[in-house]
Amino acid sequence: MEVILLEKIENLGLMGDRVRVKPGYGRNYLIPQGKAAAATPENIAVFEARRAELEKNAADALTRALARRDQLTGLVIRLTAKAGDEGKLFGSVGTADIEHAVTELGINIERHEIRLPNGPLRLVGEHLVQLHLHSDVNAELQVVVEAESQG
Repeated sequence: MEVILLEKIENLGLMGDRVRVKPGYGRNYLIPQGKAAAATPENIAVFEARRAELEKNAADALTRALARRDQLTGLVIRLTAKAGDEGKLFGSVGTADIEHAVTELGINIERHEIRLPNGPLRLVGEHLVQLHLHSDVNAELQVVVEAESQG
């Protein structure tokens, strides 16, 4: 299936590129999410007419992501969880916990922007968490997991 990209898609192409994708990926993800349109002559003409608007929207999204990255720079999130004597958590700290803690500080992030490549955090201590705010903007967030005081 050939589609025209309406925004930059990581590992696929830039806005305006015509790319071939598997039909399920195009039909079930790219087109419903508004990230691409089928590469028909009509859709190509519509894209060319809207190109300036789409480029402005993409530039605005990049600016917002850079501003959010600046807000997150140097931020340290402290979370408490029940842990055993060796520092292993009874449970884990996941993307929802991190999202909630950052949102409470007034910075908007989404769960899907938080990257935990090794899975949820299961140990007490300091962890560097990657945030993927935009296809061109990544940030690091320091998360400190502390044991709940017994008592």
